[in-house]
Amino acid sequence: MSSQIDKAIEYYTFKSNELLNFVNSNSNLSVDKIIECGSELAVLENKITALEVAKEN
Repeated sequence: MSSQIDKAIEYYTFKSNELLNFVNSNSNLSVDKIIECGSELAVLENKITALEVAKEN
């Protein structure tokens, strides 16, 4: 079970970093796109946090 959790954490961390790199590398994003990316990032971070808590238990 821990192996699956580790893989999920690794995947969501990768997706989170990918999204951050996308936002940081584009200087012409609209406000709506930045808000959308922020919302997606919040979801990813919540998933990572939940998985880390599950891993501890």
